[in-house]
Amino acid sequence: MTIFSFLKRAVIAVLALSWTAGLAHAGEVKIAVAANFTQAAKELGEAFENETGHDAVFSFGSTGLLYAQISQGAPFEVFLAADQARPEKAVAEGLAIVGSHFIYAVGKVVLYSRDKALVTDEETLRAGDFHKLAIANPVTAPYGAAAVETMKALGVYDALQSKIVQGGNIAQTYQFVVTGNAELGFVALSQIAAHEKGSRWLVPETLYAPIAQDAVLLRNGEGNEAAEAFIAFLKGPTARAIIERYGYGAPAAKSE
Repeated sequence: MTIFSFLKRAVIAVLALSWTAGLAHAGEVKIAVAANFTQAAKELGEAFENETGHDAVFSFGSTGLLYAQISQGAPFEVFLAADQARPEKAVAEGLAIVGSHFIYAVGKVVLYSRDKALVTDEETLRAGDFHKLAIANPVTAPYGAAAVETMKALGVYDALQSKIVQGGNIAQTYQFVVTGNAELGFVALSQIAAHEKGSRWLVPETLYAPIAQDAVLLRNGEGNEAAEAFIAFLKGPTARAIIERYGYGAPAAKSE
């Protein structure tokens, strides 16, 4: 065997060992994610895997329903909510790790229609020239609560109440609009940030309480290297850039 062949085999062996070691340390984290964050989460998952080698497995739904599943023993390890109340409640009830919750995104609400001429501004709501207005369930979905706040702030809620159709979460609400089951609806900016189709009105943030969205490490994730790595990744520059590209406000500092 020549010295060249020996060195070549040695290099291949070292690379193989490194690759195997990498696989051995790769893990998986199960994450419950608020529906408004669906597309951003999917991109974050790819970036997280590329950066750490760990897999992120997402389950999407309304914040309220996801919390109900967590409280009933669902095996989630990280919770990305659409509010702060549920992560704080998870900590208080011993379902999450004390001090682990922080704001990862600030949501924004948009009145949206696939009809290019329908939505202009708040006058669209005042005129009421439509049959169905979609919102997410305000009891379980913070974006739905923000929609109701907006209409009440504008003094149009009572007049529009008979036209409102509710989606179980913001993803279903968006589907109502894009399929034409409702002419317009209050959706998350993140859902339409990637295109300029239809017509839209970015609701002033003075009309609804801030949608500060908290992440928290759940008790099931304690000691899971992949879960802890995802929390750290979510606070970093790669995640921040992705989150902001989807139309969210910049994550704030860690909640106390």
